[in-house]
Amino acid sequence: MQPPITVGTILQNRYRIIQILGQGGFARTYLVEDQRRFNELCAIKELTPTTVGTSMWEKTQELFQREAAILYQIEHPQVPKFRERFEQDQRLFLVEDYIAGKTYRNILSERQALGQNLTENEVLLLIRSLLPVLEHIHSRGIIHRDISPENIILRESDSKPVLIDFGVVKELATRLQSPDSTAPVTSVGKLGYSPSEQMQAGQAYPNSDLYALAVTAIVLLTGREPRELFDENQLSWNWQQFVRVNPQFAEIINRMLNYRPSDRYQNASDVIAALQAIDRPTAPIPNNTSNIQTVAVGGRQPQPVPSPSPNRPAPAIPPSNSSSVLDNPLAVGAIGSAVVILAGVGSWALVSSIRSQPKTPQETPAQTFPSPIISGGSLTPSPTPTNTEPVILSKRLIFGAGNTATVENTIKENQIVQYSFAAQKGQRLTAVVEQGNGIILSILDNKKQPIDNLANQVPSYDGRLLLTGRYTIQLSLEPGIAESDYILTVGLEKLIRETPTPTFTPTPTPTLSPIISPTPTPSPTASPSPTPSETPTPTPTPTATEEPIDIPTPNTSP
Repeated sequence: MQPPITVGTILQNRYRIIQILGQGGFARTYLVEDQRRFNELCAIKELTPTTVGTSMWEKTQELFQREAAILYQIEHPQVPKFRERFEQDQRLFLVEDYIAGKTYRNILSERQALGQNLTENEVLLLIRSLLPVLEHIHSRGIIHRDISPENIILRESDSKPVLIDFGVVKELATRLQSPDSTAPVTSVGKLGYSPSEQMQAGQAYPNSDLYALAVTAIVLLTGREPRELFDENQLSWNWQQFVRVNPQFAEIINRMLNYRPSDRYQNASDVIAALQAIDRPTAPIPNNTSNIQTVAVGGRQPQPVPSPSPNRPAPAIPPSNSSSVLDNPLAVGAIGSAVVILAGVGSWALVSSIRSQPKTPQETPAQTFPSPIISGGSLTPSPTPTNTEPVILSKRLIFGAGNTATVENTIKENQIVQYSFAAQKGQRLTAVVEQGNGIILSILDNKKQPIDNLANQVPSYDGRLLLTGRYTIQLSLEPGIAESDYILTVGLEKLIRETPTPTFTPTPTPTLSPIISPTPTPSPTASPSPTPSETPTPTPTPTATEEPIDIPTPNTSP
């Protein structure tokens, strides 16, 4: 591994190194100042492969570019943004946002110095805050693989947990040592936190991250390391003897910690649904495979009916002369009528009294809770019905100069905003939501279906349209977000027919960015562009799709 870069060195005529933040087997992290962005702080990860030779270095560069493009897809406010990648002196660098704050390892150490650990409410809030983050990265096909207290930072600016140090970076650094190898990487992960399928077989699934998140939770609750809590003989976690928590919360944690991946929650959405039952004490925890009885907490428990006791005096026996009254049929009829009338009046008064009282959170109608449905011998949670349908706001998207459109607006919970527009086959569409908190977008066709897998509930989209017709950009909020301002920027590339040349001569072209805003050449008079005529033989024309999409590389000129 090459030696660290000296503090004060300027990389790419832009990034000045301030200090070394950390160092691992094949990677190193620096704190730097971006001199082109008002000395803004950011972090640079250096990957130093040991490969030598021209052909091996070319394969290493190709692998680096492809894997770095995956990281660039992550767009979430609780994940550091990967800004760019560059190469210098046969070193590979990734630039990302710097997060100021304390790791949860540091927070736990501070609490332990006072004889305390994190509380149940703090850990529950941490899990609820990170589950939407995992839901987002898993939807992009990315597994973190390295969740632990060291890799979660409580950000100073807004006191939100931020997920850092993705395992895919470690995997990339490891794979760079042997670019030609196709064997799975088994060394990525943290011993004790990562599940067996990841550490032993090199396989990672979305619920592998859920396992690591649950281990992090019990470490923060108990103040003990995983090796002290895991029984290797029984392959089980014995953490509840050190801390008492809500039984429903403990049941959810234990399922996340299951040794077998198939017995865990399969994705973050399932855990989010299960945690909602903690706020509703009478609701069962959704469970697809487990038949463990749910323990209800809170609320008034039913009182047992008192049983006769030998020490308790027997009920008083009515005088014997009462039997003479019951022998009279008219008396029996009168008494029966009186009892019926009194019972009816009493029931009416009781029901009226109950209806007049305001409902408390524990009196929420039972139909709003998810109830299990028996299917194939196992319990499957049914979707929670809602009393209100989403409000759909439809608007027409107007493109201005440069064939771009920018919309500033506010979206609220239970709202769906749709922007429709017309486009032609082959046009390149870019759409991104800026300054929005928890806003996701989908690109829909004229049948209101996502145009592809990468256009469904994502923070941004960049691709070419396959059909001519009307399209819709649909915005919605992630669960748990009440309201958010946003800026939607949309670019629609104009179709330009280029004349092929016998030989390819590279010319300076603007670098690709998430938002493409082509600037047309001004002309004295506005006139419609002529429609290209069809020729019997297709003529190959270079298009943007024939070039690999790369992460924007900054200009190396000072």
